[in-house]
Amino acid sequence: MATVADKKADLAGPGIGNYEDLEKILPKDYRSSLTPKETQQAITAVKNYIEAGLCKELNLIRVQVPLIVDVKSGVNDDLDRDGSRTPIQFHISNDHDKNPIDAQVVQAATKWKRVALKQFGMKPGEGLYTDMHAVRKDYFLDHDHSAYVDQWDWEMVITDKERNLQFLTDVVKKLWKVIKGAELHAQELFPQLKTDKYPSLPDELKFLHAEEILERYPDLPRKQRETAILQDYPAVFIYGIGWTLADGYPHEMRAADYDDWVTETTSASGKPMHGLNGDILVWNPVTKRRHELTSMGVRVNPETLKQQLEITGQQDFLKLPYHQAIINGDIPLSIGGGIGQSRTYMLLLKQAHLGEVSVTVWPQILKDMCAKKSIFVLE
Repeated sequence: MATVADKKADLAGPGIGNYEDLEKILPKDYRSSLTPKETQQAITAVKNYIEAGLCKELNLIRVQVPLIVDVKSGVNDDLDRDGSRTPIQFHISNDHDKNPIDAQVVQAATKWKRVALKQFGMKPGEGLYTDMHAVRKDYFLDHDHSAYVDQWDWEMVITDKERNLQFLTDVVKKLWKVIKGAELHAQELFPQLKTDKYPSLPDELKFLHAEEILERYPDLPRKQRETAILQDYPAVFIYGIGWTLADGYPHEMRAADYDDWVTETTSASGKPMHGLNGDILVWNPVTKRRHELTSMGVRVNPETLKQQLEITGQQDFLKLPYHQAIINGDIPLSIGGGIGQSRTYMLLLKQAHLGEVSVTVWPQILKDMCAKKSIFVLE
């Protein structure tokens, strides 16, 4: 049975926490199906396929995205609501400190994208995607978390009538079509990726509410619940991440000012639920672990922004320009998300570690560990 400490520890995210545990979970009989050169070629093919697919399925165009933002803007992403993941901040003295700027490196482009929808004149049914690069310095660096983050961050303008569970579900299905298609494309180019040892993704996702998963596994912490459900359904979309569940805890912490996790909804079985957001999680047959591909959701409107900030005790945010723009209706209603690029490459190319598809910094202990297990980490 899970203790209170277990459940609290589970809220902050899916990191493992120490290298003794990581060494135990890295695969013992691993050999990459692709050479390092082939891996780079496959990454390019998958990247091009997914970007073209996102544009086609969701009517998006690619736009430029910032690496740094002004602290005063309030558009940087807090990622959660407990203050455990803070952005890198620095001072730009500019003009001998006569016109300085305090800047932050983005952690995600979640809020910026919504402002950008107005900047680029997007109408309902139109949207954008970005090739987003960010730094998240507070992650524990394991097999699928790095300080360097690359995502396809996307955002689409919607109408008030589309702020519902069915519309969210339809969009998720379109995303899954693109991801599954990218897997098939990679396997056509590199047939060795199709192997019984590492099964392919299912054609369809299973959709479940976080509350329903808790009902199935009431005594398990969140990560263990996700692991358990993925044994029955190797690809799931979990609705309602952020709302406090029956055990007194949210499925996972969610920032209060982007996804809508308070709106009342109804499950397929007719039970009252909450939240117009969620995550796509899959079973990774190489690492034999849960694997998150994307977080997404319908974004807050003026009413749900106020409600969520009140729940989290962050009403001071309402003074910031970004939040004022939502309250005043100056930026459009939207739906959006971020798909982890390296996470997706790692999964579709049957790799055991992010370092095989992404060049970033890793501690020596991890590089040595990977070398012993025939995991080729890029330098």
